[in-house]
Parts: sequence; C-alpha cells; structure tokens
Amino acid sequence: MAGDPNEEPEGSNWSWKKQNLVSELSLKLANGDLESRIQAARDIRKLAKASATTRSIFAAAGVIQPLVSMLGSSESGARESALLALLNLAARNERNKVKIVTSGALPPLLELLKLETGNLRDLATAAILTLSASSANKPIIAASGATPLLVQILSSGSVQGKVDAVTALYNLSTCKHNFTPALATLAVPSLLFLLKECKKYSKFAEKTTALLEILSGLEEGRIAISKSDGGILTVVETVEDGSLISTEHAVGVLLSLCRSCRSKYRELILREGAIPGLLQLTAEGTPKAQESARTLLDLLRDSPPQQRLASAVLGSFVYDIASQVESAETAKKLLRDMVQRSMEMNMTRMQLRAKPSGISRK
Repeated sequence: MAGDPNEEPEGSNWSWKKQNLVSELSLKLANGDLESRIQAARDIRKLAKASATTRSIFAAAGVIQPLVSMLGSSESGARESALLALLNLAARNERNKVKIVTSGALPPLLELLKLETGNLRDLATAAILTLSASSANKPIIAASGATPLLVQILSSGSVQGKVDAVTALYNLSTCKHNFTPALATLAVPSLLFLLKECKKYSKFAEKTTALLEILSGLEEGRIAISKSDGGILTVVETVEDGSLISTEHAVGVLLSLCRSCRSKYRELILREGAIPGLLQLTAEGTPKAQESARTLLDLLRDSPPQQRLASAVLGSFVYDIASQVESAETAKKLLRDMVQRSMEMNMTRMQLRAKPSGISRK
C-alpha cells in the first residue's frame, strides 16, 4: 500500500520519494490486478487533494487514461474509486478536465447517470458538473446526450444529485439548442419545485431561475410554467425575495410569458400579486431587471377592465416618482411603503378567496 500522503505547499519541489510514489501508483494502475488498481486509485485520490502541482504531476505520469478505463469495470468498487480519483484530479485544473473528457470518460459516465439510484449515479453527476465547468468541454458534453439524463435526475435523483444536475445544466446552458421542447416540458416542473423549496436569494436559486428564463423562451416551457401548480407564484415570490441575479432572471421569465401572449398570461401574473415585487424591482433591481420590470408593468397596465385602474395607477406612480420627489432615498422609502401597502391588500384578497364557501368538509 502506498504511504500516507502529506500536503505539499504549492510550487514546492517534490522529493525523490514522492516521485517514486507517483511512478509506483502509475504502474499499478496500468499493470496491476483489480485489487491493486483499486488501491492505487484510492491513494491517488488522497494525494491529489494536496495541490494543483500534485494533480498536474499525476496527469503527466499518465494516470488519467487507466482511471477512465476503470469507469467501465463491472466491479462497482473499481468504478467508485476511479470516479473519486478523477474528481480530485479535475478540481481547479482545466487541463485535467479536458484530458479526462478526451480520454473517453463521457460514455461510461453517461451509463452511470442511467442508474436509477445509488452513490455511483451521484458521483457521475458530480463528475459531469465538474467537467462541464471547462469551456472546452461544454459543447462536447452537450452533444453527448447528457442533458436528458440530467433532466431526469432533477425529478428522481438524491438531494445532492438534483443540486449538481441543476449546476451542470446551468454550465451547459451556454450551448445553443441544448434544450429541446420535450426536455423543457420535463424540466420546468422539477425546476419550479426546487426553486419553491430553496432560499430565493441563494446561488442555487440564481442558477435555477437562469434555466427557467431560458426555458421560458420555448412555448413548451411557457406552458409548463403556467400549468405547474404554483409555478407563476413561485416566480413572483422570487421577484420579491430573490438576490439581484435571481430577481433579474425571474422577472425575465414573467416578461417572456406576457410578451408571448398577453391575453393568456397577463391575468395569471396579476392574480399572483406580481405588482408589488415589480414596483420594488424598478427601484432596486439591476439595470436589466429594472428595464424588464418597467416593460412588464406596461404590459400589465393593459389588463382587463376590472384590473386596469390598479395597475395603471401603480405603474404611473413609478414613472412619476422621480420627478415628484427630490431625494432618491425619500423616493425609495415612499415606494417601499406603497409596496408594503399593496402587498397587504393582496394578502387580504387572497385570504378572502381562501375562505370556505360554507360547504361542510368532513
């Protein structure tokens, strides 16, 4: 068994002993029996944590190819030890990420993603996430067929698997045509559920809303958002409570819906009490979010007669507030007060709607 690894300072000269250890482990991976290769992979995993220098030296010694070959083993222990070693070798090392993919890691990783449950599926998802962080790998992974498998994990994976699948899909979202209409239909309900359950200001919410904004560009995605139970409400809540990034994406989703068919989506958006959050966003969002919120308010002002007055008055308030109040801070305070009152009115209306109609429930 290889010696216990010690952490190496970045940029230090490796000792002769450690150079020998790298050579020994490389030889075991290439020529040893299965048990020796599994142990070598475990030792590489431990050593690769030390530093970027360590990871580069192992790659130069040729350990990546035999580790990738172990991913196709019929022995689950071999696959797991190889996966863990490759994950550590890829950490914060662009060259190793690319080398792992060019060495043929994607086909066996995709097979592991097809597993219904288990640690190997989670590890494979984590590996796709890590490898998709490389700009050179993105189009290769997107073309490999990974996206449908990641979408399946959104609904059937473990908690960690779902989180990693969202981030991997986010990494791949820069690739054109990565989402088909059929995938949009499948992905949206799961993404909305995950968004509903997470903290709206989290990094995870930012990635989830970014994906939803992309999917809202497809008709199938828009239909899925509107038909998902509480889907539009979840997006509205993100407009109200999200970070600067997630609110920007969330208002983009609502704007995409309303622009595609105002007569279909305007009432649905208004019904979920979107106005207060949009007003807040016109004063405190990113420049893009502010512009999107103003545009959406314009679309909402053309709502049916019973709602036109409220949205028109609120919209006009936002447009005129800057000219009426000299201090920007005072303007924001007035806006916040007005938003709070509007939210309280929305809550009252929702409570009235929720009151039982007198039918006894036994």
